Amino acid sequence: MRTINLCFASLPLLAGGWTEPAVVRHDLKPVVSYRAAHGNGALIVEVSLEPGWHTFSMDNEVLAAEKLAGKKSLGLDQPTAISLSDGLEPDGGWTQSAPKDFSRPELRWYAWGFENKAYFSVKTKKTGAGPAKASIRAQACTDTVCKNIDLAIPIPLDGKPAPAIPALTPVRR
Repeated sequence: MRTINLCFASLPLLAGGWTEPAVVRHDLKPVVSYRAAHGNGALIVEVSLEPGWHTFSMDNEVLAAEKLAGKKSLGLDQPTAISLSDGLEPDGGWTQSAPKDFSRPELRWYAWGFENKAYFSVKTKKTGAGPAKASIRAQACTDTVCKNIDLAIPIPLDGKPAPAIPALTPVRR
């Protein structure tokens, strides 16, 4: 497995308040892209996955532990983790798209995540002028390949309204 380290010094906001997508590639082909928007006191991170790829929920470990009920897992996929810095901090708990169950109980392997598109959101409070930074650690996989992801997206704190997104569910802790 390779870790992808990406840092974008200054990405402009696109129409609707989104940043330019940060694209992760495998063998020169796009795997997943991340973009973010901040407005109305909330940060939204959009994940767009290429066909055949999936990523994991923020509460993947919690959901797996509940299913295993003390038994040892034969493997655990890295949950998505997003941290904020440089002028922005969470003001409450994260929400996410409703995850899909990818589990294989016969292998004692439990995982929840997303295909196609997913969203993560959190209410925020400003702690500086920005641009803020959303640091993302995640994993994207196919049936045969997994990529560790470590990237940062600068977030302008310009007060533009955040785009509308589908309803999200609270992340379990």
